[in-house]
Amino acid sequence: MMLAAIRRLALACAFGGLLAAPAGAEDWPMFGRDHTNRHFSPLTSIDRTNVRGLRPAWIFQTGVTGYFQAEPVVVEGVMYLSTTQNHVAALEARTGRVLWTYTHKARTEKIFGPPSNRGVAVSNGRVFEATMDGRVIALDAATGKVLWDHEAVRPEEGESETASELAGQLGAAGVQGSSRLGFKMPPLVAEGLVIVGVAGAGYGLHVEDAKGGLDGGAVVGIEGGYGRRGWLAAYDAATGAERWRWYVTKEDGWEGVFAEKTADGVPLHRDIAAEKAAAAKYPEAWRVGGGSLWMTPAYDRELGLIYVGTGNPAPQNFGLSRPGDNLYTMSLVALDVATGRLRWYYQQVPHEEWGYDVASPPFLLDHPGPNGPVKAVAQGSKTGWIYVHDRTTGALLAKSAPLITHKNLYAPPTEAGTVVSPGPLGAISWHPVAYDPVAGAAFAQVRHGATTYTVKTVPAAAGRPAIRYTETSEAKGEPSFSTLTAVDLAGGGAIKWSVKAGSRLSGGTLATAGGLVFSGEDDGHLDAHDAETGAMLWRFQCGAGIGGPPITYAIGGKQYVAVAAGGASFTKGSGFGTGDALVVFSLPD
Repeated sequence: MMLAAIRRLALACAFGGLLAAPAGAEDWPMFGRDHTNRHFSPLTSIDRTNVRGLRPAWIFQTGVTGYFQAEPVVVEGVMYLSTTQNHVAALEARTGRVLWTYTHKARTEKIFGPPSNRGVAVSNGRVFEATMDGRVIALDAATGKVLWDHEAVRPEEGESETASELAGQLGAAGVQGSSRLGFKMPPLVAEGLVIVGVAGAGYGLHVEDAKGGLDGGAVVGIEGGYGRRGWLAAYDAATGAERWRWYVTKEDGWEGVFAEKTADGVPLHRDIAAEKAAAAKYPEAWRVGGGSLWMTPAYDRELGLIYVGTGNPAPQNFGLSRPGDNLYTMSLVALDVATGRLRWYYQQVPHEEWGYDVASPPFLLDHPGPNGPVKAVAQGSKTGWIYVHDRTTGALLAKSAPLITHKNLYAPPTEAGTVVSPGPLGAISWHPVAYDPVAGAAFAQVRHGATTYTVKTVPAAAGRPAIRYTETSEAKGEPSFSTLTAVDLAGGGAIKWSVKAGSRLSGGTLATAGGLVFSGEDDGHLDAHDAETGAMLWRFQCGAGIGGPPITYAIGGKQYVAVAAGGASFTKGSGFGTGDALVVFSLPD
């Protein structure tokens, strides 16, 4: 009892007002649980000693199979859930009883990549969703009735060429992809604004391999003006009217300083002379410069700042047609919540050519400093580190130990093929990193593997010039596996423990004050690990790959854990099936 009381006091001190969410500790009222994006819950009813007793409490089947990546939201006993096709359901969080459903009717079938939606936002009796066909929608939280429907992506922001047309010129078959903008991230609601950013700005084609999968095929970055200009926008929560828009690509001086190293000192191996020679030919590359926004920003109300990661420049892998540093792609940026004005940026990879989007949602923490705790923001990167920045200035405070073994990092693609680790799936992709503010530990799903980047040319033909592009494929003979890795951010960024998974990890992590870390796998298992040691304490086969982040909440003092299981892998040939289930667990009464 004394230890539990001490931990509750420590939690209260660690949260320090940042977690003053409108709902109590029992709810999961927004993406990440609160504006810190920590994916951490103070609930303790399920802990190390009893987690082995977890059993399914109820299951909700959406009727839509596929990449089910949504994180549910729970407010005052009601769960709100979005599906792959942007449908929304309100459920009784204790039993799974359906209260209402919203069926989305898309206005276009032209979307970027596989269909997916990663969650909704709930605030002041409204449910907000950003859709793959480029709309931002408000629903009545009590009835599901549409309150407003704003078409954020205009027709002229659609695709310039279809995937099949370009694939035909490249001689490829089984192709997905387009340059149409749309939304995947759960919106952020702050200060009466609904804030959301577009994906699909960094143009690429996803080419299937012989097995019908996508991992062994190619992501094709084509030389030329293919792409869109990514942006983040804020909409009035009451009316849907746009209040501000911030564009990722910088109009004036987007070339930057032609950096030879990353900001943290890693050589980039750039041919800067060739880039500068090409600069006069592409003076307006910023107009189609890319910069997708994949996941929900974190928000510091005291500073009035939101923090969001930006994606790769366009064209995706071939860089001479976009000479320079390509500001502000591949960056963690801080924006004024009221105006969208840029306060600071930290570019992780200038002139990026490998698909290392700053995709995982940033999270807020208090970082130890020589004069006491510093308000900080951290981001788990595809490049294989967790970066910690001063929240006010953007200064780099710390960088974790490497989470993977790097190979030829930032070596450019070549005609012979260059093997680089990590590949475009990254060390940490869009999946959230959980952070325990008491232990000062971050918990990340880390992918280990390498990719071969090969520059190819399709000769000129009648009425068409030659086409150059970069093809990516899985590097033969290189190890490929996932680990759940704990990082001691409070103690200098050392690796506390790392546990190899049986299949690829996906969806993100959840940490709890019960000393647990929950993590999903492609093969359908939801696992619970001891947060202190990494030991696996419990696992359950959900029937399909885990695609979304697990959450936890409580009803009347009874704690539940929920996760989406719809088939997480980005390859059809993985051997794991798809599904449509939200699976909710609890301890027996």
